Amino acid sequence: MRVHLVIHEAFEGPGAILDWCDERAYHVTTSHLYRGEPLPETGEGIDLLVVLGGPQSPDTPQSECPHFDSPREQALIKQCIEQGSAVLGICLGAQLIGEALGASYQKSPEPEIGYFPIQLTEDGHIDEHMPHFAPQEIVGHWHHDMPGLTPNSRVLASSEGCPRQIVKYGPRVYGFQCHLELTPLAVEGLLHAAYPEGEVANKRFIQDPASIRAFDTAPMNAHLFAFLDSVLTDNDLVTEWLF
Repeated sequence: MRVHLVIHEAFEGPGAILDWCDERAYHVTTSHLYRGEPLPETGEGIDLLVVLGGPQSPDTPQSECPHFDSPREQALIKQCIEQGSAVLGICLGAQLIGEALGASYQKSPEPEIGYFPIQLTEDGHIDEHMPHFAPQEIVGHWHHDMPGLTPNSRVLASSEGCPRQIVKYGPRVYGFQCHLELTPLAVEGLLHAAYPEGEVANKRFIQDPASIRAFDTAPMNAHLFAFLDSVLTDNDLVTEWLF
């Protein structure tokens, strides 16, 4: 299996996804965009495309962030979907999937930073790749926006602060606004580079750094691993309902 990771910033990397790849001896290729590494010219040979988060929004122009080419990323996402690859977008990556399929991202009702519960929707309870999720799970968050919805997409999980936590765009195409890939090391990078010190007192869903550091990420990492295993073993090519 070849897994390609699109990494926007040094402080928002793949976290536990690398552990999952290592445990299964998958071949991993990367585009560290902040280092100037290019995106793949095509999606050929990619079994799973993972587009990670970042401080950008899908409409951030290159004049503001030279290493972020939103239209080019969207084109790669759409090509991977059309050829039947599995695609997972996390945070910004989830928003880019929606944009690639014609659904504009939006501001989340509340910013969320830390670990808070998500609740499965009716569609989430019956999704074939999520049977290991309990009706409510505490997972990681680090966002202000949320992905757009296509006419045929399905919201699988929501939270009190954000109604679109997990969105299914196709049989093997998912957007996670939440962060199940976070590990203690990954959290340290975010705390040092992106923690909004001035917002904490006024926001319901922004935890203090000590609480964030104290959380055990292993259970949610295990849920992500089981989800990815399920998605990669489902080889049905059904893309019509995405477009």
